[in-house]
Order: sequence, then structure tokens, then C-alpha cells
Amino acid sequence: MKMEIKNELILKIINSLAPFLHGKDNAIKLSLIAFFSRGHLLIEDVPGLGKTTLAIGIARVLGLDFGRIQCTSDLLPSDITGLSIYNKNKGEFEFHKGPIFSNIVLVDEINRATPKTQSALLEAMGEKQVTIEEQTYRLTKPFFVLATQNPVEQYGTFPLPESQLDRFMLKIGLGYPPKEAEMQILRGGSRREELYSIEPIMHKDESVGIQNHIKDNIFVSEKILDYTMALIEKTRTHKHMHAGLSTRGALAITNTAKTHAYFCGRDFVIPEDIKSLAPYTISHRVLFKEDIDTNAKKEIVRSIIEELPTPA
Repeated sequence: MKMEIKNELILKIINSLAPFLHGKDNAIKLSLIAFFSRGHLLIEDVPGLGKTTLAIGIARVLGLDFGRIQCTSDLLPSDITGLSIYNKNKGEFEFHKGPIFSNIVLVDEINRATPKTQSALLEAMGEKQVTIEEQTYRLTKPFFVLATQNPVEQYGTFPLPESQLDRFMLKIGLGYPPKEAEMQILRGGSRREELYSIEPIMHKDESVGIQNHIKDNIFVSEKILDYTMALIEKTRTHKHMHAGLSTRGALAITNTAKTHAYFCGRDFVIPEDIKSLAPYTISHRVLFKEDIDTNAKKEIVRSIIEELPTPA
């Protein structure tokens, strides 16, 4: 995805993170698009490519709280949401919040958690709340889940159900850095510790303000909506797909397109906003008839885009 950032604040955020994530500018942009679209992000890639660094970096530059959940087969739902502990001095139970109550939550190797534990994330990601012992707790705003899964090591993993995948606004991969970028890493070593000393570029209220601005002030014309519906209907009747996009997926296309337009310095959406993000918003949401890899899925999505007439 080629994107010329014209929004000075967003460009400043990207430039501040680029030295810590050599050759990962595109992943940074896509992560920020997911965040400012009020969605969640799934990263599928091999270990050691900077997924944790990306999550920490975004939290630091945006001035947000950060929590991490390391998924294992014995992880319990209460390890994510928190639990009530009896305080003998007060003679009552006190609720102790889990890491899900952070603004940015890294869920590492999400597919190593059991389906029961994975389901604890569904309400949080979809409704921005958790229900524990018949008590509902609202999560803090903004709330952003950045989950990772390993496509190589399949032993001891539990594939994410379609309902869980549909909660992620974008699915991306980091990929290996270019040779020169990796040479710089080898010369200088890991710089993750330096991330914690980064000065925030904005504070929490500003982040929420930008999310609200994108939602309320970026215009989507009827022509663009018609184009989006044509794309959605194409996925629902395509010869390679069992099931197409849901309504939640349709909203993801529109919301991310609005954020893409904002990043490019526009207050209106154009077809290129949808086209450039389609492989990341659609590929993980539709059911393919054949068991094919991620790259092949993206190519099918791109072919659908190319077949659609572009509105003037």
C-alpha cells in the first residue's frame, strides 16, 4: 500500500516510530489507521519481527496506557478481565482489573489461548465492556487491541473462530525488514528500552478527539457508498468464496477509508482509499472455498477490486 501522508501530526508520529521499526513504515501506518478508526488489529507473522515494539511504540507516542497478555493454553478468562478478591480487613470483595482495562492491549500469540479464553475478548472488543459476576464494567477510551498470531508453529494452537476474526478491523503482516534496515539493527542492536523514554506526541483526549473528528467530519458520498456496496455484494457471490463480508466488515471498509482520507489531508473519501486498504480489511473476513495462504487471499481480493468499475 502506497500512501503519501499529508497530515503533519500523523506524519510526526510515524517519523518518531520509524527509527525503532526499521523498514516497517507501512505497518506503522496501517496500525494507526486501525487505531484511529476505533478498530482492532491482528498481526500474523513469525516471532522476532517487532510486533511488541510496535505496540509499545504506539502507546508511548499517543500517551496511552499499555497492557500485555501473553497467551498460553492455561490462560484463564479472569487473567484477561480481572477478578474479585476478598479483603478480610474490609470484609468485602474488591474487583482487581485485568490488563484488558488498558488503552492499548497487546494480546501476544492469541491463537495459543483456548476458545473459552479467546471468547473473553469478544465482548471487550465488540462492546468496549466486560461483564464479570453479573457486573458490567466499561473499558477506558480509547481502547485498542493489537493481537498477534504465529502462522508457522501450529502445535498447541486454537484457530480463531470467524466471529473473532471479524472483530479485527485490519489483518496485516510485518514481514522481514529490507537488508540495509536489518544491517542497521545488527549494528546498533535492539532499541526497545529507548521506547519507554519517548515523549508523547499527543495525549489521551487528543487521540479520542481525532477519532471523533474522523467519524463525524470525513464525508462519504453516495457514489462511494454505491461503490462499497458493489464490492461487498461481489464478495457474497464470488466463485472462490463460501461467504462474503458481513455488515461489520462493510463498516470496517468505510471507517478505515475515512481514516485513510484524513491521513492524506482530505475531508472526503475517494475510491483509492478503499482500494488501498481492501486486502487488509477483507481477506480475513470472508470464507474461501479452498484452503489457500494469506497472499493468495489478498490477490483474489485485489482481482475483485480491479474488476469493479471505479466511480468518477
